Amino acid sequence: MHMLQSGVPFNVIALWLGHEKMTTTHRYIEADLAMKEKALARLEAPDTKFGRYKAPDSLMRFLQAL
Repeated sequence: MHMLQSGVPFNVIALWLGHEKMTTTHRYIEADLAMKEKALARLEAPDTKFGRYKAPDSLMRFLQAL
């Protein structure tokens, strides 16, 4: 965990531990709250607007016929 917090890449940690698969290493490493906050701080809000879906008339006719 300390190596991951220090910025050592996950795959390097797996190699140092001698793990053949990354999933084995993942069992031992979990992100703490500070790491999660740091990752979220790097994200940007998407420039998308959400609208309501309007099904086409053909789909509505099909569904009503069921």
